[in-house]
Amino acid sequence: MSPNYQEKIEIPSVDLLNQQRPLVTELKGLARSLHLELGWHYLLDWTWILSQLGEVKGKRILDAGAGTGLLQWYLARQGAEVLSVDRLSRAALPVRFRARFQVQGVRPDDLLPLKQMLQQDWERKEKLPVKLSRQGRELLSLAQIGSRAGRVRIYNQDLSTLSDIPSDSVDAVVAVSALEHNEPEGLMTVVKELMRVLKPGGPLLATLVASSGQDWWHAPSSAWCYSAASLRRIFDLPDDTPDNYADHDTLFDKLVNNTELKNGLAKFYFKSGENGMPWGVWDPRYQPVGVCKVKPT
Repeated sequence: MSPNYQEKIEIPSVDLLNQQRPLVTELKGLARSLHLELGWHYLLDWTWILSQLGEVKGKRILDAGAGTGLLQWYLARQGAEVLSVDRLSRAALPVRFRARFQVQGVRPDDLLPLKQMLQQDWERKEKLPVKLSRQGRELLSLAQIGSRAGRVRIYNQDLSTLSDIPSDSVDAVVAVSALEHNEPEGLMTVVKELMRVLKPGGPLLATLVASSGQDWWHAPSSAWCYSAASLRRIFDLPDDTPDNYADHDTLFDKLVNNTELKNGLAKFYFKSGENGMPWGVWDPRYQPVGVCKVKPT
C-alpha cells in the first residue's frame, strides 16, 4: 500500500539523524564504498526524503539533478528503478558505478560504452602515475560486476524539458539540494515539468534552502534561499500548507552545533571558497528545507 503523502514545507531537525540512525549508518557505508564525498548537509536531506518516501521496491523514481550522487544508488539498491536526470553529462560514468549497478542510458549518447569511456579517460591530460592509479582502482571494481543490483537509467537533460519521459509515468520524484540552483521563475517551469511526469497521487520530495525572511542568493554555493511563501508559490501549494518556519532560528542553532555534520566535512570543501562551506571552515549560513508536493488524483 502506498503511503498517504501529506503536502508540507518542513525544515528538518538534526534530531532526525539519531531518530533514523540505522538509515544514516547505511547511507554513510554506501557512500564510502562508492568513494563519494558528502555535501555538508546531505545526510539530513537524504534522511528527510527517505523518511517521507516509504517503500520503494518495484517503483519507478526520478532523481532530479542527480549527478553521480548517492540517493540514486541507494534507491536502486532498495529495488527501485531510478531515472537519473541531470543537465550535466554523465556519459563517461566511472566504472565503479557500472560495476555495482545495472546502468543504461535513456538514449544512446546518454551513456558511453565502457570501452569508449575508458579510452576517453586514458586520453585525459594528467601525469601518468595519477592516471594509472585512478584507472587501476576503477578496473578493480569490475570484480564486483557479478553482484550488480538495481537499475539506474542515465538521462542527460535539462529538468525543464523532459521530452523523453511520458506524462504520468513515474511513481515519485526526488531532488536533493538541486532545485535551488535555478532562478525562481525558471524553477516554477521545472516544477511543472516534474509534476507532468509524475503519476497522480505520487509525491515530489525536494530539499532546497530555507530563508527566515526574504529570498536571498548565496553566491558561494550558487543557490537561492527561499521563504515559505516563495516555496508555496513556486510549488503551487495552497496557502494553508503547513510549515515550521516559526522554528527556523531554533532549528538553525541546533544544526550549527551538530558535531556529526561539522566533523564530516568532505575534503573538497577545503580546496575552494566557491561552495557551501568555503575553505572548509564550519560556518553554516543556511539550512535545508524539505517540500512535499502531491500530484492530484
